[in-house]
Amino acid sequence: MTSKAIMIQGTGSNVGKSLIVAGLARALLRRGLKVAPFKSQNMSNNAAVTADGGEIGRAQALQARAAGLAPHTDMNPVLLKPETDTGAQVIVQGKRRGTRSAGSFMRDKSGLLEAALESFHRLAAQYDMILVEGAGSPAETNLRQGDIANMGFAEAADIPVVLVGDIHRGGVIAQIVGTHTVLDAADRARIAGFAVNRFRGERSLFDAGRDDIAHRTGWPALGVIPWFPEAWKLPAEDMMDIASHAGGACKIVVPQLERMANFDDLDPLAAEPDVTVEIVPPGRALPGDADLVLIPGSKSTIGDLAYLRAQGWDIDIRAHHRRGGHVIGLCGGYQMLGETISDPDGVDGRPGKVAGLGLLDVETVMAGDKRVTLSTAQTCEGGLPVSGYEIHMGRTTGPDCARPWLTLDGRAEGAVSGDGRVRGSYLHGLFSSDAFRSAFLAELGHSGSAQYDSGVEATLDALADHLERYLDIDRLLAMSKPVRLPPE
Repeated sequence: MTSKAIMIQGTGSNVGKSLIVAGLARALLRRGLKVAPFKSQNMSNNAAVTADGGEIGRAQALQARAAGLAPHTDMNPVLLKPETDTGAQVIVQGKRRGTRSAGSFMRDKSGLLEAALESFHRLAAQYDMILVEGAGSPAETNLRQGDIANMGFAEAADIPVVLVGDIHRGGVIAQIVGTHTVLDAADRARIAGFAVNRFRGERSLFDAGRDDIAHRTGWPALGVIPWFPEAWKLPAEDMMDIASHAGGACKIVVPQLERMANFDDLDPLAAEPDVTVEIVPPGRALPGDADLVLIPGSKSTIGDLAYLRAQGWDIDIRAHHRRGGHVIGLCGGYQMLGETISDPDGVDGRPGKVAGLGLLDVETVMAGDKRVTLSTAQTCEGGLPVSGYEIHMGRTTGPDCARPWLTLDGRAEGAVSGDGRVRGSYLHGLFSSDAFRSAFLAELGHSGSAQYDSGVEATLDALADHLERYLDIDRLLAMSKPVRLPPE
């Protein structure tokens, strides 16, 4: 098999690279190609779990779905999960390698490019086309030495690049022409073409701008892609991309934790026509008219619990509960709901023991190996099937665990308060089950009607249609280059 590859880089973060790769993956799949996504290095606390118990960025999991594949650790061999402003957990080919400061990581990336190339070549041996996504921008020239995310990887793998700019944020001509200006000659020559993303209005009004970019750079234009209005229906990579329906009768409030992680639990809820998901930023009180307060996962549970208290949200949550409101904690949020969190070995930060919110009669000890696994479960009441994943440290026990929320792989999972209005679980993804989500919303006095998974599939098809119309995919395929596999 001769595999080809092309890399989609952006003029900056959040210009739409991930969605373009997802849409291309679905478009090429429908053309009969075996296609796989790849991102050598990603930074995100919103991780997906693979069947072999590894972690990759959730954007690559969505791209795999678009390509008709199960997520695999080779699709994102280096994942950085920020734990502090200056440090991150380093995941290599799905497994934790340790925690590194930003300075240490920049000085020493030993073995990371080799791991990325190994994963890339494994994929190339199996698929017709590899769609490679960059990270951030190649114009960050201070990061070029030792780079494994953009031009450094493109050079090492010898693959061409398409550069994407975002007109929605303004200055797209400067974005693309400026990137051309700061790149060195070899990197500049590796760019085969450019595209402009997120255009609103009459596209012909930008013809002169598109042509000016082509004239100044010498790069051909592959398209001016209009804003894709259905993007909110796809799982969000960034927590601030989660959209909700304003005016939905059921209000679900989510405190925006500093190290919020695995917030994909919110996507199926946001897809419900009768639901408003409101993410409350720091400095604002939690609204008093919520039906449910949902405390999401966290990359630093004890640190985020202190952050939650610093915002006064602990007072708001207790007041909400006293008024008869419901509270759910998932993963780190579940741990926060208990009486205490103990971290004798400092696996979550500094060693110590802190008081929790006290809404569940349970205690958590941060110890043992990190549990990373796909799981299936059913509700203890009604036996509704759910599926999802676990990705956590620590073990939670206590009297309220005698009232488990779920039966997971044959064991009791989670806890429910005596009044039934506070629940916690380590299982992420349970709201993706339409039957479970509908029954849960009914408990809150509201209805659920969305068909979440089928909605995601329909949106991926619509995204592929969008790119087929506005991006010159035939030319992009012609620009792709055969992958040179290393000798066996």
